[in-house]
Amino acid sequence: MPIIIPSMFTLRIPASSANLGPGFDCLGLALDLWNVVSFSVEGNKVTYTVTGAGATKLNRHRRNLVTKAFYRSYEVCGVTPPEGVQIQSRNGIPPGSGLGSSAAAILAGLCGANEILGHPLDSESLLKLGSDLEGHPDNIAPALLGGLVVSALVDDQIITRRYEIPEITIVIATPKVSWPTRLARSVLPDSVSRSDAVFNISRSLLVVEALRHGDLDLLQQMMEDRLHQSYRLAQIPGGQAAWQAGRQFGACALSGAGPSVIAFTPEQDADLALKCMLSAFKDDGVKAQGLTTKSSLVGIHKL
Repeated sequence: MPIIIPSMFTLRIPASSANLGPGFDCLGLALDLWNVVSFSVEGNKVTYTVTGAGATKLNRHRRNLVTKAFYRSYEVCGVTPPEGVQIQSRNGIPPGSGLGSSAAAILAGLCGANEILGHPLDSESLLKLGSDLEGHPDNIAPALLGGLVVSALVDDQIITRRYEIPEITIVIATPKVSWPTRLARSVLPDSVSRSDAVFNISRSLLVVEALRHGDLDLLQQMMEDRLHQSYRLAQIPGGQAAWQAGRQFGACALSGAGPSVIAFTPEQDADLALKCMLSAFKDDGVKAQGLTTKSSLVGIHKL
């Protein structure tokens, strides 16, 4: 049966928050914050344009993660890509925020090509391709699968377990600072003590349990870290103060490598928590933007 190539379709890809305190490079949670990417098979070249978050910067450069991932799917499948595809993205995920914007872009390109190709790539293949392009699976996995996802690399295979969690209110404060991933990685120590490793292992297991059951008291106790967070917060202007402000209302962590600070709070405390986190950044002379959202049980999907 011949493959019927869709002439136009739209994908919706969620933001994600990785690490979640102690779950360094292995925990990720999909968020109800989205990029919406439309593909139209027409014209004589592949184009990519953006509206919304990061549009000015992203439209300035020809090289981008969406088209890179798009072409990678065709390369893996051994198929010549179509001559013309117009890709238009409406971004709700701010780039460089620690909210999985790179993972969302990569998945958009991979899954857009996979849709046109007639779905030769299954979820496992998309996860592996996305993780290879991203460098790690902790954002790719929840953006692909939705919910809370634990990921581990075993030889050349990525093992995941996905968990549905009850609805929890999440507040996020994102400072307007330059915080490239290479800098976020460079401030980490080359080795850690056994006690710090044990500290994180025990807490990451209980973070999963707390999220699965919506236990905010347990989550607040367990969302601590000794492997990455303190080193990074010390380098983000206002980061430490914003984290301390968020901890007054619930569990609080650096989102991914930062610079966003994310807090899990009772719904009635969300507005005040966000106000205090934003004020902490402001007191340090840093502009920040905030939002209140929930987790998402849905990963990338076709509208």
